[in-house]
Amino acid sequence: MSADHDPARRPDYALRRASLRNLLVENRVDALLVTDLINIRYLTGFTGSNAALLVYAWDSSEDRTLISTDGRYLTQVGVQVPDLRAEINRACARRVIEIAGEWQTGRVAFESHVVTVDQHRGLAALGTGLDLVPVPGLVEQLRMVKDDYEVDCLRAACAAADAALAALLERGGLCPGRTERQVARDLEWLMFEHGAEAVAFETIVAAGANSAVPHHRPTDAVLATGDFVKLDFGAVSQGYHSDMTRTFVLGAATDWHREVYDLVSAAQRAGREALAPGVSTAAVDAASRQVIEAAGHGDLFVHGLGHGVGLQIHEAPGIAKTGTGTLLDGVAVTVEPGVYFPGRGGVRIEDTLVVRQGGPELLTHTSKDLTVVD
Repeated sequence: MSADHDPARRPDYALRRASLRNLLVENRVDALLVTDLINIRYLTGFTGSNAALLVYAWDSSEDRTLISTDGRYLTQVGVQVPDLRAEINRACARRVIEIAGEWQTGRVAFESHVVTVDQHRGLAALGTGLDLVPVPGLVEQLRMVKDDYEVDCLRAACAAADAALAALLERGGLCPGRTERQVARDLEWLMFEHGAEAVAFETIVAAGANSAVPHHRPTDAVLATGDFVKLDFGAVSQGYHSDMTRTFVLGAATDWHREVYDLVSAAQRAGREALAPGVSTAAVDAASRQVIEAAGHGDLFVHGLGHGVGLQIHEAPGIAKTGTGTLLDGVAVTVEPGVYFPGRGGVRIEDTLVVRQGGPELLTHTSKDLTVVD
């Protein structure tokens, strides 16, 4: 049994649903139909591939909160969600809405960023008398701030990634003559060897001119002396994702290598130091970006500074020029500036951190000093 379902380590799902109820009251709805599977996992612990959840706004309504899934998960839902009523029905959302109608619920919010037009049309056609209200992003709003359990899982995911990279370097797995694909597969397997349950996303290994492509996919390109080699990768622990990028030089570093690396390192440090509760996400991006702009390379930093991370590799908040809102204590984010010279090479340095009063908590601990690999 995974730690996610170990009673000694189970998150307080009832508390999470209670927090959601406060948001339902603020939005003047009686209940929320949850159909996003990640949000269902966050609120209940259920990890099946087909489910719907109904959460009521009333303080005394936990006994009416119900989950629906199909017969494949009859045993699983009983183990993972022992505290809620379970309806076994292939058409999960339809069944949940039928029950809400029988209970004369009134205004039922739905995740309008998840439900398709056709799905909404089908639910509305049931004739339940419910007022279906589009309300996006309520559970995602709660998910931004990580509790102690979630941070523990993030630490474990980051530790697996750190250990995998250390093992790759110790075993000589990053060297001239190997291909990007070979390095990527080795790094992914090493994450499993060091405790990961999955990889967070397709590992990026980008050598030479390919390192100037922010999200290059590994190919049979051969690593060569004088290359920048960019590794962007992450592990998953109990559903929580890590994200880290380190850039190395093969053979010997030239003045150009050092100049570009030092610039990105300074920008990354400025971004980390700007993380604090109450600071706007746009201001954090600006703190890092202005370092690169001052060096005359602002046009070569072509993406946002970072993003939230948790049960998904990309979560709210986004940290970018166009970012909205302010950081809260306990938000897990990445800081990942990059400078990319097309056709020549590029550098990105990325950490996963948790915003804290008094300074962010760093979760990815691999050195960020320029490392030359022979």
